[in-house]
Amino acid sequence: MLEKIIATTAYLKSKGITNPDAGIILGTGLGELTTKIENRIEVDYKDIPNFPVSTVEGHAGKLIYGEFGGKKIVAMKGRFHYYEGYGAEQVALPIRVLKHLGIKYLFLSNAAGGVNPAFHIGDIMVITDHINLLPNPLIGPNDDRIGTRFPDMGEAYNKILVKKALQIAELNNIRIHKGVYLATSGPTFETPAEYKYFRIIGADAVGMSTTSEVIIARHMNLPCFAVSIITDLGVEGKIEYTTHESVQNEAAKTESRMTTILTEMISSIQS
Repeated sequence: MLEKIIATTAYLKSKGITNPDAGIILGTGLGELTTKIENRIEVDYKDIPNFPVSTVEGHAGKLIYGEFGGKKIVAMKGRFHYYEGYGAEQVALPIRVLKHLGIKYLFLSNAAGGVNPAFHIGDIMVITDHINLLPNPLIGPNDDRIGTRFPDMGEAYNKILVKKALQIAELNNIRIHKGVYLATSGPTFETPAEYKYFRIIGADAVGMSTTSEVIIARHMNLPCFAVSIITDLGVEGKIEYTTHESVQNEAAKTESRMTTILTEMISSIQS
């Protein structure tokens, strides 16, 4: 895989994508944050060597580089999921390329269903830990040039970044929660019994992404911060019919608050 990473990184550098301070991966319905990126360079996934292509509505499939929050960032407007038929190597490669481009932090966002009874649609949850029910993306031969065979996951989500996000939310009067994110393969939304089970085993929100990306990042010792927008509820008595369109719509309503938090966080990181 390292050879593919190097080749893909070289292609993106040839397009002018150099020395980014941070990477951002944007989930369903959250791509409008990229409109805040200035002096931008855009590259379609389909034009990037070895890159997968987004197949999900709400995932535009573009890599966008430029200035955001006073820093250089590279944003993935659209991510890749196991339910699209992609394997571990295809899911892993974009994260590894971001690291090889030079990012020092990885910021992630997703739309998720809330299983914590205290949550409401439109709430923001800072992820403090996760439960991964997806195939582990590190299964298979390990390349020691990329990362250790047995990476520690005791701090999957950087505690300093979590603390900073909570402070920013308080200063901006943004309602925010901390919680545990659980990832399933999808593409089906959960049954009421599954929602109940996920709550019992310790989840606050459930989605179909993010954990694999974080595992890959931590394999390379890359600090991570992730946030969920609660777009639907999996709480007994509050479960309603859910569609991909309704998830997109609810995520879009909350995006401006998430953008405020991410802008100030990225502004504060050390280059």
